[in-house]
Amino acid sequence: MSKAIWVNGQQEDSVSAFDRGLAYGDGLFATMRCSGNEVRFLDSQLLRLVQGAARLGLPTLDDDGLRQRLAEACAQGVSAFSQDFCLKLLISRGCGGRGYLPPAAPTLTEVISLHEIPSHYSDWQTQGIRLQMSQVSLARQPLLAGIKHLNRLEQVLIRRQTLSEGYDDWLVCDTAGNIIEASMANLFFIQGRTIVTPSLQQAGVAGVMREQLMLWFVEAGFNLEVRSVLPRELAHFDHVLASNSLFGVVAVTGIAEHNFSHSPLLTQLLHDLKLTL
Repeated sequence: MSKAIWVNGQQEDSVSAFDRGLAYGDGLFATMRCSGNEVRFLDSQLLRLVQGAARLGLPTLDDDGLRQRLAEACAQGVSAFSQDFCLKLLISRGCGGRGYLPPAAPTLTEVISLHEIPSHYSDWQTQGIRLQMSQVSLARQPLLAGIKHLNRLEQVLIRRQTLSEGYDDWLVCDTAGNIIEASMANLFFIQGRTIVTPSLQQAGVAGVMREQLMLWFVEAGFNLEVRSVLPRELAHFDHVLASNSLFGVVAVTGIAEHNFSHSPLLTQLLHDLKLTL
């Protein structure tokens, strides 16, 4: 349950029934982890939003004003939560236009809300997770691939499936059979000094935490490959990591019939990027 909600800078919890975010999923969102008065990796979060806005043809975001509103919300969250918490930012194209045709000069709708981080995420960091192969595939659409747009119906269909006992989340492929991500996390496959993360040129979300891990691996001297990954390759990897902005990074101990050991890199990543819950 949200602790507080702001719509266009005002503390309220409703938007217009004619908002294009509601009607068409016409917009973007980001989930950010707040530690004390700090929005973690804020510059990277805002850069991804700016890039996504450009892809959708949204107006340029008010960077200074948005930073101020996020800082104020984060500060209020410190008094509402006893530990790290989630700040969600949603930006839609607002109201207007004729059917699908967007207005020429839209007025954006901005929604900021504060939420608890799921308590089981700390268990995931220590115990790891197992992934079941999803029967729902992601459509390949390069115009939308990578960005965190508001139309998440594919993820809704994925999460509606019932996980078998012993599994924590879904492994999702695209319609060409390439591994893309978990239902809410990016993936890294490790074999010796080589790190492989799936290409997201056709489908999937390029998460901010994915970017942080990629930078860390490169700076640490690992061979980082961004490429297509097929399910038949799973037997060749030693370790698998999953990442998102809220739980940071966790070990994947199994995918379908494949088992993986905890990577010794996990403890170092949690420490260096200050991700421990």
